[in-house]
Amino acid sequence: MPVIRSSEAVTHEIHGARFVSHATPLSGSKELCAWRGEIPAGLKAPAHTVSREEIFHLLDGELLITLDGRTDRITAGDTVIINPGATLTVENPTGRTAYSWVTTSIGLEARLADGTRIAPPWTN
Repeated sequence: MPVIRSSEAVTHEIHGARFVSHATPLSGSKELCAWRGEIPAGLKAPAHTVSREEIFHLLDGELLITLDGRTDRITAGDTVIINPGATLTVENPTGRTAYSWVTTSIGLEARLADGTRIAPPWTN
């Protein structure tokens, strides 16, 4: 039984946000990956289109989530289902860091508006 201790989680930073990966192929996961996101105050991440479904659960804080052009304010305890092919923007309009938990399948890729492909290292 793989147990990933918090001290073993791997941290990555992309576009000003921090991603702390817990479940990855390198940690023993066969189908899913999961990470905690730390979205700093004032950050607006670039719009990106995802290749796989994501389940985005807000643990703490408040965010503006724009999904395929529709913006919703989410607060701690809310969950957003992001379907494959959806375009997502995450913005933290508050004065404090927001914390999320995201689960998706291994192999997720994202494309920015300019076509740049991002294959987050914690999903492969």
